[in-house]
Amino acid sequence: MPETAPAALILFQRDDCHLCDLALEVLAQARAPEFDSVFIDEDEALESRYGVRVPVLRDPGRGRELDWPFDAATLSAWLAGA
Repeated sequence: MPETAPAALILFQRDDCHLCDLALEVLAQARAPEFDSVFIDEDEALESRYGVRVPVLRDPGRGRELDWPFDAATLSAWLAGA
């Protein structure tokens, strides 16, 4: 069975996070490519890095991050590399 490649994007979020839910809606509206959700709640390093910033969308391939708040237009421009 072939291995699946990891998603190109990572959404760092928390459990029970209203802003994270809104970010998920924006990702759907913008028809963002596949992404992985990473919950930072139990990870000390991620908590330290993203604790007050979540939700944060990361593009590991380009080494870029998009902090909340963002809308569909902002997200589309960011995805296009603007």
